[in-house]
Amino acid sequence: MNKKQNPETICVQAGWQPKKGEPRVLPIYQSTTFKYETSEQMAQLFDLEAEGYFYTRLQNPTNDFVAAKIAALEGGAGAMLTSSGQAATFYAIFNICNAGDHVVSASTIYGGTFNLFAVTMKKLGIEFTFVDQEAPAEDIRKVFRPNTKALFAESISNPGMNVLDIEKFANIAHSEGVPLIVDNTFPTPINCRPFDWGADIIIHSTTKYMDGHAISLGGAIVDGGKFDWNAHSDKYPGLTQPDESYHGLTYTESFGKTAYLTKAVVQLMRDLGSAQSPQNAFLLNVGLETLHLRMQRHCENAQKVAEYLESRPEIAWVNYPGLKSNKYYDRAKKYMPNGTCGVMTFGLKGGRDVSVKFMDSLQFIAIVTHVADARTCVLHPASHTHRQLSDDQLKAAGVPADLIRLSVGIENANDIIEDIEQALKQIL
Repeated sequence: MNKKQNPETICVQAGWQPKKGEPRVLPIYQSTTFKYETSEQMAQLFDLEAEGYFYTRLQNPTNDFVAAKIAALEGGAGAMLTSSGQAATFYAIFNICNAGDHVVSASTIYGGTFNLFAVTMKKLGIEFTFVDQEAPAEDIRKVFRPNTKALFAESISNPGMNVLDIEKFANIAHSEGVPLIVDNTFPTPINCRPFDWGADIIIHSTTKYMDGHAISLGGAIVDGGKFDWNAHSDKYPGLTQPDESYHGLTYTESFGKTAYLTKAVVQLMRDLGSAQSPQNAFLLNVGLETLHLRMQRHCENAQKVAEYLESRPEIAWVNYPGLKSNKYYDRAKKYMPNGTCGVMTFGLKGGRDVSVKFMDSLQFIAIVTHVADARTCVLHPASHTHRQLSDDQLKAAGVPADLIRLSVGIENANDIIEDIEQALKQIL
């Protein structure tokens, strides 16, 4: 694939490159296993001495072609698919952390991710410190420890809509000798490319905009291929020292720029098995082919809806980075000049009870757990996705009790606004 091609072309053309007589559309390799002619051929695959496929839990051609497209969109050295965004988040951290290690994370992250870090991974012996991403860099650096292995944040936080200062976070991470891991789910690589600003690893819940139709769960990890693991070999022995489960192979020596990604595939996917199905990868690829078109419409519609909400007397506040009144407006223009995403948050005068009544009064805008697909939907995080958090944790995560998350779809913007308007009349 020509590296100079634009994102629109990459969405449609990257990944599967059929040869003469092959299917024009990416095939679904719906097989658990793959045939070889000799025992030696299979042995070389198990020893990582040859490339190929032998079991879909580790690799599958359909998945790999889709992963290659995502890597091309992000400008990374390679990518892998996982069964869900949560699996991608877990793998991204666990790939470089052991029991007794420490990670620094922005506090304004998705509630499910916060729970994964603060509760589940804590049980595995990996400790997280959560920081205000708007704090001065020197204050954030103070929480780093000798055993800190990564810095984590979301390019646009869910649901707080905080826009990350990626360059600042990359500088902090690299000054401490650790990689910056960025969840780029909301803007997607169409609107934001964290590698261009110093990020090292990018993750996605492909379930959201990349799929775009709420039909297939999935996640992705993209390796930028630029972090020098050998320069910090004492921190990352899993990458820089021999892996006895592969006869003493050392990932950085054998795989260079894709050492991190290779280890995640052949070790974590081998042992934990959170593989995306070929069927879901196929559906994801169909979504990716129109990602550039949909993101433009999502952003156009969201801008109109946000401006409408800001004009209404019933609305206490609106948080959308595309509004000039938004505190992240200038930062969003720097990192996401073509738009952010279709998600916004707002609060109604009257608080939580009024918010719930408003949502119950909507007609075609649906109350669903999902976000970021073709259909406009709404959620009350304090009652739903973030209900496991305490009031203090909600406040730290930037999720006030009256917050409504609105994911603007690709319907006609006037119809979306009319549904909101009729619901507002019901709360008077």
